[in-house]
Amino acid sequence: MKKILQSGDLFLWFTGAALGTIILLVSGLLFIVGLNGAGVFWPSNLALVQYADGRQWLGEIGSEEIIPQSNLPENLRGDDHTRFQMKIGNRDVYGVDFKWINDYELTELRYPENAIALERREYGNLYGFLESIKESDRIIVQGEEALTTFESLLEKSNDVFEQRTRLEKSEVGAVNFQIEQLRLTIKKLEYEGGHAADEITAIQNSIQTLQRQYETLRESIDELNSKTASTYVVFKIADGSTKEIPISKIIRFYKPNQMNGIEKLQYYAAKIWEFLADDPRESNTEGGVFPAIFGTVMMVLIMTLVVVPFGVMAAVYLREYAKQGVLVRLIRIAVNNLAGVPSIVFGIFGLGFFVYVCGGTIDQLFYPERLPSPTWGTGGILWASLTLSLLTIPVVIVATEEAISAVPKGVRDGSMALGATKWQTTWRVVLPASTPGILTGVILSMARGAGEVAPLMITGVVKLAPNLPIDQIWPFVHLDRKFMHLGFHIYDVGFQSPNVEAAKPMVFMTALLLIAIVLLLNLTAIIIRARLRKKYQSSAF
Repeated sequence: MKKILQSGDLFLWFTGAALGTIILLVSGLLFIVGLNGAGVFWPSNLALVQYADGRQWLGEIGSEEIIPQSNLPENLRGDDHTRFQMKIGNRDVYGVDFKWINDYELTELRYPENAIALERREYGNLYGFLESIKESDRIIVQGEEALTTFESLLEKSNDVFEQRTRLEKSEVGAVNFQIEQLRLTIKKLEYEGGHAADEITAIQNSIQTLQRQYETLRESIDELNSKTASTYVVFKIADGSTKEIPISKIIRFYKPNQMNGIEKLQYYAAKIWEFLADDPRESNTEGGVFPAIFGTVMMVLIMTLVVVPFGVMAAVYLREYAKQGVLVRLIRIAVNNLAGVPSIVFGIFGLGFFVYVCGGTIDQLFYPERLPSPTWGTGGILWASLTLSLLTIPVVIVATEEAISAVPKGVRDGSMALGATKWQTTWRVVLPASTPGILTGVILSMARGAGEVAPLMITGVVKLAPNLPIDQIWPFVHLDRKFMHLGFHIYDVGFQSPNVEAAKPMVFMTALLLIAIVLLLNLTAIIIRARLRKKYQSSAF
């Protein structure tokens, strides 16, 4: 035994076992998230189940489990029975999305070919059978012809919805922004005092012109709404009742029981694109997450642009210029301890210093006419990014110091022997050779920053941000705006949603997307690091 311990083979095996366990756990986590997330948008067949008393349910069959013997009626105990969870949809009718079905209560389970799944802009999916299409109170088509008419009307309705959304987001939004800016300009002139009556009158005339433009745009939107306002689709649901749905509230429909593999794959691809490119709806439990993707990536990029120069400069000073002694050792200890501070503490600091002190000061100096409504003195993507920069800068400092110390002393001596100054040696020799190690710290900081949620909750992230931090309105980049974040989106949907079961698929899909974005950002940095390492391997490594 003593011989084994002295050889070190035992510790080597322990180290390998620990590494293997970590890889296994991470792989298992990724497998579970991927398994539950990748199949979220696959169209499941619609099953119609019937009870002995005549009740019927139509929906998608989900998870299945064995019923405990203690939960079975006495006359059925001893035999194995199962129950399955069925997504019955029709939330506005039943009040719930899911129902547990016991197999021993059923008399029939079949998959009707004419069953239709309807995706709506509110109240989730509706499952039923198409009966007719109505224009106001008049039935215009029913029976087999109704499906073809429904398809063409739905395409026109979605075109109208896109036109209306484009008007509301771009043109109406731009007009409202201009009106608000002119109103604030008047308020600023009144705040400053002086003789600005003529200027104020000119601005008020401009506001009236913009208001007329706004009314014209509203009339255009009302005209678009009127094109589909009186068209209704009548569906018969499983309990025998009928449901009239405005066609303007419908996104798409499909018949999963008639779809082949290629058609289901096309539908799956369309849902993936909607998830990546559209805005969320139904309290973030449906629709897309594009604003959250945009906010996450932009926040990470701003954080990186801040943390890299400051972290590198701090490391260069500590390693190359600072006189090594007690003070420098204390600073290094402080930096290392800073990496272990809980993230919520950084959030509190960011709220107190960046938001209230820096933002409040900016408002007092440059936007006094807008007070008490804050402009910069409230949460925004800039303050959130700076807070995360403080959170991740110790990682960059430590990694940069290690990379700089790995550059051979002979490289420095050779540079200075050729007449280079200390700064020229640092800038042109040491830092380029240290770049791969610096990028390692950047990769670690990006990975941590992208996944942090607690500091963001009090420095700028919100459940729903109608306007992105970058748009077509001058000055185009609005760092004072609040933003959405994938990590907070997962928290909000998973723990704040009133309908947990309906939100669960979105949680897994968003988590899978966040992992993919972090991997993509890291992969980009790793590729750059590999190329730089190959370039400087002869001098530094």
